[in-house]
Amino acid sequence: MANEEAQTPIRSTGIAVVLLKKIEGMYKVLLLKRATPILKDMWCYYIGGSLEQGEQAWQAALREVKEETGITNLLLYSTNTFDQIYSPLENYIYIAPVFVGFIEDDEHVRLNDEHSEYKWLSFKEAIEYVSLPGNDEVLTHIEKHFAKKSPLDWLRVGVTK
Repeated sequence: MANEEAQTPIRSTGIAVVLLKKIEGMYKVLLLKRATPILKDMWCYYIGGSLEQGEQAWQAALREVKEETGITNLLLYSTNTFDQIYSPLENYIYIAPVFVGFIEDDEHVRLNDEHSEYKWLSFKEAIEYVSLPGNDEVLTHIEKHFAKKSPLDWLRVGVTK
């Protein structure tokens, strides 16, 4: 046992989705204010959730978007980046793939009980609003690769209609 290396466990049991909508010719980011005990009253740039048995990450992304916002018509892409945190209380690293969803003009947000408010903000405003370290890097990555240029076709996932 003396030769065995100690490790911090890595858990990857969930997903994160950033929703974008073109408003007045510019992509805006959906921010949601948490209403549940975890992160209560904090503004988050993503919809998050756990994978269910037999579910692929992109399927969980579509399900969570529908559950938390009522939105069902979107184009979903893998961003090739991850949301990650270290839990000092439980000593594990949590990592989740981040997806981006482009929603149509006629889609409207209908919040469930996990959130109390929402707002559409520019990337600059959203980066100022979010409070968890690392969120700014994820938003900057999405702005650079998905808002300022067209996403690569091979990153598109799932059937969205």
